[in-house]
Amino acid sequence: MDEAVRTVIEEKIKSHPIVVFMKGTKNFPQCGFSASVVEVFKRLGASIHDVNVLADPTIRQGIKDFSNWPTIPQVYINGKFVGGRDIIVEMYESQELQPLVEAAAAK
Repeated sequence: MDEAVRTVIEEKIKSHPIVVFMKGTKNFPQCGFSASVVEVFKRLGASIHDVNVLADPTIRQGIKDFSNWPTIPQVYINGKFVGGRDIIVEMYESQELQPLVEAAAAK
């Protein structure tokens, strides 16, 4: 991966408590999986920083390489990769996501 792309990704993850690399934006998701993740965080009342991977193909591929995770969306909370849509929805339903979101909001 290009070092400049790595730096951009790392900065976004470090600068925001909750980052969602997604197709589209939190106000206009452009795929159902991204929309599902945004909806989960809305239900939790969480503020997220969105990164539209459709706007930059180098970020789109770079985040996949960075996390070693093949799909979008990807969620980072407090600098740590949590997972994609299925994991986020599962954690929300099992109430495992709420404490992570609360910890992120406290920072």
